[in-house]
Amino acid sequence: MKAALDEKAYHIEVGRLCLDFANTLDWHGSDHPEETLYSYADLLRWAVDRRAIDEQEAALLQERAGREPELAGQVFRQALDLREAIYRTFSSLAASGNPTLDDLDVVNDALRRSLPHLQLAEGDRKYLWLWVNPEAALDRVIWDTALSAGQLLGGDDLDRVRECADQHGCGWLFLDTTKNRSRRWCSMQGCGNRAKARRHYARQKTLRPV
Repeated sequence: MKAALDEKAYHIEVGRLCLDFANTLDWHGSDHPEETLYSYADLLRWAVDRRAIDEQEAALLQERAGREPELAGQVFRQALDLREAIYRTFSSLAASGNPTLDDLDVVNDALRRSLPHLQLAEGDRKYLWLWVNPEAALDRVIWDTALSAGQLLGGDDLDRVRECADQHGCGWLFLDTTKNRSRRWCSMQGCGNRAKARRHYARQKTLRPV
């Protein structure tokens, strides 16, 4: 399994922040998922890496998390609950199924907590949407993710959501932006190449003399 996990270290363009968040549990569709987030600090690092928050915000949130570790732990668990609801929702839709009301409730709850902090501010010849967080609310770390999930669910690209077709349960979600909507793998470097290798082996096996 180590080799397979290493292959997934390639940068994979999934197309939406919420799908990227769902993919923080590797091998999501298998019986042996691999966790990548173990603490609120890990969640902060992920958000900074994905530019959902900046370094300055992360420092303020980490400072408050240090003062209120129990609250930080609660927010972290809520974030993982949101991640699993996002995964199950879009995995179901990718398979032409219907998400459960319970999972949609989790997404809606995250949106209800997030959207009151979204405001318009004057920018250079236009107005900008900005998050306002004067009290360093610890769930700031998932506001962009919740908004991303809501926008994708209510947008025109919903039918482009795919789940990696790897037969071992990769489970990564992505947005298929190909013209003919034919993308099947999270990446050709990883799952796509493994599938090609398996097909090649199967063909060679059938050609071997008995």
